[in-house]
Amino acid sequence: MEHPLNDISAAELKERLTTDKLQILDVREQLEYFTYNIGGQNLPLGDLPERIKSIDYNKDEEIVVICQRGIRSETARRILAASGFSNVRNLTGGLLAYRKITEQKEY
Repeated sequence: MEHPLNDISAAELKERLTTDKLQILDVREQLEYFTYNIGGQNLPLGDLPERIKSIDYNKDEEIVVICQRGIRSETARRILAASGFSNVRNLTGGLLAYRKITEQKEY
């Protein structure tokens, strides 16, 4: 089920990262984060419910939640929204989609 107002495409994220300072929450495991990341705070999805108060982001400002494919980040988006975060967006297709458009080689 898509939530277009709560989603952000890889193309939009790529463009916005060049002009905006975004609050990014990466909900992958630490090893995944250290292998490849685009910055932001790393808080694995399994730890989110217990550590939600440790998120150092304003509840009213836009937060982009990311993971590998967009499934864990959608779950995290729902948890954050239920905890009072009012502007949480999920990266559609996750970092796989983001890397696909950012790592294209031109010949």
